[in-house]
Amino acid sequence: MKTYAYVLTLGMLVAPTGVAMAQGRPLSTAMTCAQAAGLVNARGAVVMSTGPYTYDRYVQHRGFCTPTETTKPDFVPTRDNPTCFIGYRCIEITRGGRRP
Repeated sequence: MKTYAYVLTLGMLVAPTGVAMAQGRPLSTAMTCAQAAGLVNARGAVVMSTGPYTYDRYVQHRGFCTPTETTKPDFVPTRDNPTCFIGYRCIEITRGGRRP
């Protein structure tokens, strides 16, 4: 019975740890253009929110994409610029060329 109580207590202590470690996505509209671009440049690849219900993955260069993808320049709204170039998005390469 002591072992069961110990395991139950340990499980209750460990379970919340995973939830506490979850982090939210950076929000582009809360940063300046330089800060948002700097974040992508520093990390190489970032999943960033661009509004309350929108987000995407932005990369520094094609090396952060899969072999079947290429890059497309992308612009997001920031605190000081409604069309800030922060990096690229990875897009699939199609047989007839590049996907728009």
